[in-house]
Amino acid sequence: MLALTVAQSLWAAEPSVEDAREALSKKEDDADSAKALEQVFQAAEKSYTLLKKGERTLTYGFDYSLVRDTQIQSVRTGNNVFSVLAQSEAQHTFTNSFTFDYGVWDNLTFSMRLPFIAKYDTERDLNAYSLGDLSASLRWQPWASVRGKPVTTLYATLGLPTGTSPYDINSDKDLSTGSGYYSIGGGANLSYVIDPVVLFGSLGYTYNVPVTDINQARGGRKLEKVDPGSTLSFSMGFAYALSYDVSLSTSYQMAQTFKPTYTFADTSFEGTEQTSSIMNFSLGLRTSPDYIVNINAGFGMTEDSPDVLLGVSMPLDIKGLKAQ
Repeated sequence: MLALTVAQSLWAAEPSVEDAREALSKKEDDADSAKALEQVFQAAEKSYTLLKKGERTLTYGFDYSLVRDTQIQSVRTGNNVFSVLAQSEAQHTFTNSFTFDYGVWDNLTFSMRLPFIAKYDTERDLNAYSLGDLSASLRWQPWASVRGKPVTTLYATLGLPTGTSPYDINSDKDLSTGSGYYSIGGGANLSYVIDPVVLFGSLGYTYNVPVTDINQARGGRKLEKVDPGSTLSFSMGFAYALSYDVSLSTSYQMAQTFKPTYTFADTSFEGTEQTSSIMNFSLGLRTSPDYIVNINAGFGMTEDSPDVLLGVSMPLDIKGLKAQ
């Protein structure tokens, strides 16, 4: 992938040896395989990007997901008799998000993501428009990159329940746009360059904070407390630079959420564990020397995963955002 600029000029006189050496030498603005591969990897997998101290970036993302499911719940009909109801759902979620990254140090990057969500349930004819859950993260590279060795990045995340909580609505008439609880997580990312490929993987753990003081009617009972259960996540994949302007990325993501606990006024019970498994494919297109637009598509591999995933992300150039 190494592109060399060969200057071919027609001269009236015979060119000298110095002219030939100058023509074949690499210029500062020529394409470099290592640099192109690093940019491809950073654009395709934002969670691995570290900025230089003082650098700032703003990225816009648009994502679409489709979840088809059948909700089964028991409803108290009187005299402690319960009946089982099955309700079909087809939720279409459109998310417009803005992600701000700031290089605190050369090896420490702060990020914040602000999502705006529009959700539609075509089976029940419901819709919702609201701010989603804000999230912030710190990514730290404890050791300097060494050629030929994997790069390790540690991260910590914080999720804020700024979206519409599923515990504050009438689930029969409204849709939620957030999780309804705080979350704290951490983990490690590893990447390894084998020109023209970058291999990457991650392992993380998230503690979902229990929600108390709930006063919601569900199935004829009063829900008072929810312990969402912790989540263990894993991902792996690779990014491949087809050329300086085109790249491909493939990743597999898996998350295991342990059993939640629901506490009602008269009883409590455990829910079922959920396993999310997703395959995702991304195409990166360089639209200018400094900008890469990513288009991705994915699909779920388990019942607890979205059926369809589509998205696009691109950097935003705002005057005054760049560090001087």
